[in-house]
Amino acid sequence: MARTANFDRQVALDKAVKLFWLRGYYASSMKHIEAALDMRPGSLYAAFGSKSGLFSEALDTYATRTGNDFDQRVYSAPSIVEGLQQYLRSLVAPCSDQTPAQACMLVKTLLEVNTEDAALRAKADAMLAVIEQKLCEALQQAATQGELRADVECSRLARLLQAQIMGVRAFAERRVPSDQMIALADDMVSLLDIYRTSQSLPSH
Repeated sequence: MARTANFDRQVALDKAVKLFWLRGYYASSMKHIEAALDMRPGSLYAAFGSKSGLFSEALDTYATRTGNDFDQRVYSAPSIVEGLQQYLRSLVAPCSDQTPAQACMLVKTLLEVNTEDAALRAKADAMLAVIEQKLCEALQQAATQGELRADVECSRLARLLQAQIMGVRAFAERRVPSDQMIALADDMVSLLDIYRTSQSLPSH
């Protein structure tokens, strides 16, 4: 029985991620949540305690999914830098499938949630810091393997990439044409090329 309950909970959280990512925290009413998760109010409160409790767990689910995607793309590539570049391009991939790109759920939360829900805002901020640290660790590994120039400050470059990622995901909310989003990703990839050693650059 415990295994079934855990499965159902994860299904509910996956549905919550979709709802909150699309509508945002404040625009998602309890009626929206009940319909999206197909749960009665009593069951929702028993399982998650409150709307903010559900949202907090949805953020955890989203962050875990994002982290796993980052690791899979970066560390399964022929090189760390190539993996990072594949990851950057993946951020605009939905556009090529005729699906509007959306701002990162964490960025969206950071910009939307006000001081009345400071804990949720702080949680989103902390999760973004974890992503920046993952970027830094990947860059440090790339530097150790000779893929980046010796003068590269990995923590600084990680902040720059994080700012670029946050920017392009927020920019996607404008519903710009997919070819423009793809071009933005190409520009981010080219930016990373500036820091590569000559021997790690792809041959043309």
